[in-house]
Amino acid sequence: MEADWEVEIGPGAPIIDASWAGLVDLRQRPELAPGLPEVDALPGLAEGLMRLNGAGSPVWTAKCDVWVVPNADELDPYELDADPGSVAAAAACYIDLLPGASGPWSEPETAATWCRRFCDQLSSAKLSNCRVDLIVRRAVMALETDVLESGSVGITAYLTACGGTEEEANQMLGRALRAFTGALAGDSTLK
Repeated sequence: MEADWEVEIGPGAPIIDASWAGLVDLRQRPELAPGLPEVDALPGLAEGLMRLNGAGSPVWTAKCDVWVVPNADELDPYELDADPGSVAAAAACYIDLLPGASGPWSEPETAATWCRRFCDQLSSAKLSNCRVDLIVRRAVMALETDVLESGSVGITAYLTACGGTEEEANQMLGRALRAFTGALAGDSTLK
C-alpha cells in the first residue's frame, strides 16, 4: 500500500471542526455507525468507524465521506501501486481523526512523527491499487464533554483505490480501509 503524509497548518489552511452541526459522536453511540449515509457507499466503513471510535482506539472520528473519483484515468498508476490498465475507475474516502484521551499526538511535531511511523507501517501492507494520505491539520472543538485547546491537531486520512470497474475500485477501497483501521487500532507502538 502506498502511504504518504504532510502538514497543512497555517493561515487559510483547512481545519478539522469537531463541533460541526452534523457530528454523530460514535464514541458514545457506536451502534449509530451503520445508519450513517456514507456507509452505504463503502463496504466495511461502519465496522471501521466503530473500530476507530472503540474503547481501545487511540483516536476518534469527527467526520467522513465517500465518493467516486471523476476522471480516474487521469490518476497516476505509480502513486496507487497499480498497473496502468487497472486505473479505469477509482473511489475515495476521507476520515477526520482526533486524538483520544491518551491519544498519539497533541501538537504538529508529534503528529508528524506519528504519521511518518504509521506510513512506514502501511507501506509494508501487501496491497496494490490503493494509497493513504495523512494530512496533519489544526483541530477545533467545543462540546460539553471535550474542549480541544487552540493548538490541537487532528489528521485527515484520505484513502484512494482503483480498479478496472467502479465495483472493483470500491472493493479495493474497502480492503484499504480494513488495513488502515486494523493497523491503527492494533499497533501499540503507534498509540
